[in-house]
Amino acid sequence: MTAPRRLRWANLALLVLFPLSWFAPLLRAGLLPLFGMSDISVISGLQSLWPDEPALALLVTALALFAPMLKTIGLALLHHDLLSPRLLPVLTWAGKLAMADVFLIALYVVILKGAGIGRVETAWGLWFFTGCILASVVISGLSRPAAVTA
Repeated sequence: MTAPRRLRWANLALLVLFPLSWFAPLLRAGLLPLFGMSDISVISGLQSLWPDEPALALLVTALALFAPMLKTIGLALLHHDLLSPRLLPVLTWAGKLAMADVFLIALYVVILKGAGIGRVETAWGLWFFTGCILASVVISGLSRPAAVTA
């Protein structure tokens, strides 16, 4: 069961785009309007979480790094007939876990803005990361056995 060429290339592109999105600025945060805003990426956020909150850092690492890459690699194997199509529901579930990370980030933004202590703005990397996850969801949806040509 070989996937259409465009679908395979789009999925393989995610192997490059996901790591790029991890270093892109998700948020800009500052304590007071007088001070400059600092960019926060998935990687910089994880670096700051590990010393104080290792359990949360592990959860975010699983959701933001491992889940999307495992799904993308799994879909690539499926597209090249190296993985059984019966595992597609598991891969789709892994992609949904990755979407949980976007909701976690959105929750942090709402909490921080509601507290009124500092200033938080979303940055282009949040849209980039979200776009990668949504593209992965679409690719897995199009990878259903009926959509894959023999």
